[in-house]
Amino acid sequence: MPFLGQDWRSPGWSWIKTEDGWKRCDSCSQELDRENNQCTGSHDIILNSEDEEIFNNEACEYASKKRKKDHFRNSTNAQGFYREKWIYVHKESTKERHGYCTLGEAFNRLDFSSAIQDIRRFTYVVKLLQLIAKSQLTSLSGVAQKNYFNILDKIVQKVLHDHQNPRLIKDLLQDLSSTLCILIRGVGKSVLVGNINIWICRLETVLNWQQQLQNLQMTKVNSGLTLSDLPLHMLSNILHRFSDGWDIVTLGQVTPTLYVLSEDRQLWKKLCQYHFAEKQFCRHLILSEKGHIEWKLMYFTLQKYYPTKEQYGDTLHFCRHCSILFWKDYHLAWLFKDSGHPCTAADPDSCFMPVSPQHFIDLFKF
Repeated sequence: MPFLGQDWRSPGWSWIKTEDGWKRCDSCSQELDRENNQCTGSHDIILNSEDEEIFNNEACEYASKKRKKDHFRNSTNAQGFYREKWIYVHKESTKERHGYCTLGEAFNRLDFSSAIQDIRRFTYVVKLLQLIAKSQLTSLSGVAQKNYFNILDKIVQKVLHDHQNPRLIKDLLQDLSSTLCILIRGVGKSVLVGNINIWICRLETVLNWQQQLQNLQMTKVNSGLTLSDLPLHMLSNILHRFSDGWDIVTLGQVTPTLYVLSEDRQLWKKLCQYHFAEKQFCRHLILSEKGHIEWKLMYFTLQKYYPTKEQYGDTLHFCRHCSILFWKDYHLAWLFKDSGHPCTAADPDSCFMPVSPQHFIDLFKF
């Protein structure tokens, strides 16, 4: 057991080994003070080449340590602390674990920066950021807020570069700007982590992103096949693969042929049947003058009253056996029989359940 003196903040003593044993010297701080007094008291002492070399080496070593420390501190802007893609979700203190897991901690630990580069997980992360922007923004810690806006910055730059999914990001930024305006106006009624000027700068950044997306122009491809060159049955098949009505409307604005295909009643009927139940149809039935059901108007009307089905290529998973939230890497699981986290169950696959963005938020509500 180490012994602590009366003043545990003391720098301690320095010892030297002699023929008679170990002898205690003056403290390092006293030696430094004595040397400083000698240097200031007499101007005759000049550093020789060896002392100057030692002094320069110590200065370089100190500067190197400082650079490493600053680099480690600045790395909080990116999610570089944790290489694992999972986190243990515990809501109460136990003998093994003290405290509980928060939404901000989960947001820091899970690898969202890499997830946005995966086309299967991109929509999932955007939806999660949108839900946090609507109701859970103030529950994030300071570091989690930095990670939130840094990930959002990467998403915006990715959309501006590859021109994919701009509508999703526009909806996200619209909800985020509305929330920031409410928080800034009611700063006395809400608890904001950080200075109010930081939040004002964040709002200005979001407005700047919105302007950049508003001015985004799609590049035209003049070489190779286009949608107009495909047969009608293939174009119709593509439209039937869409699960969002706004995507169908947007694609129908490209060419007159696609517009005719996007107005097909059977297309909108199947879309309504996919997202909504028959009881919901009866409550909001819309008929045309000829007595036919207006399925397109039905879809957008029902969308205002009922949530649509969420469809993602890949989601976070939760293990009911280990209470671990993790990204499941399917190609590694197929190659190396890896579940994505250190599960102790005999049959790990039977314990996994996909976690929707709303379920992710609910996991950290106490």
